[in-house]
Amino acid sequence: MSTSLYDRLGGEAAVDAAVDIFYRKVLADERISSFFDDVDMDRQRGKQKAFLTFAFGGPNAYAGKDMRAAHARMNLTEQHFNAVMENLGATLAELGVPAELIGEAAAIASSVKGDIVSR
Repeated sequence: MSTSLYDRLGGEAAVDAAVDIFYRKVLADERISSFFDDVDMDRQRGKQKAFLTFAFGGPNAYAGKDMRAAHARMNLTEQHFNAVMENLGATLAELGVPAELIGEAAAIASSVKGDIVSR
């Protein structure tokens, strides 16, 4: 059995660090920061950590909405999705994650693009 991406990235500590850095980048990115103006960021970080843990093959504690429901009213474009992907890639690179693992993470994130982009 192969080791999950979650474990190969470094488990809970790695996901926690990645989410914190990721949201610093997202909130500084004028292309997408406005989507978080009225969001409780502590709660959002917790939901994102649980989701990425699940998506990357770690322990499943994610009980949030599915991607389509979570993003349905946001009217997101491919440009918004690409900005998030750029910030995710930059975050993982900043943490010293090897390119191969960044590619795996990007493939997982890209697999839900159709549920996120609505226009």
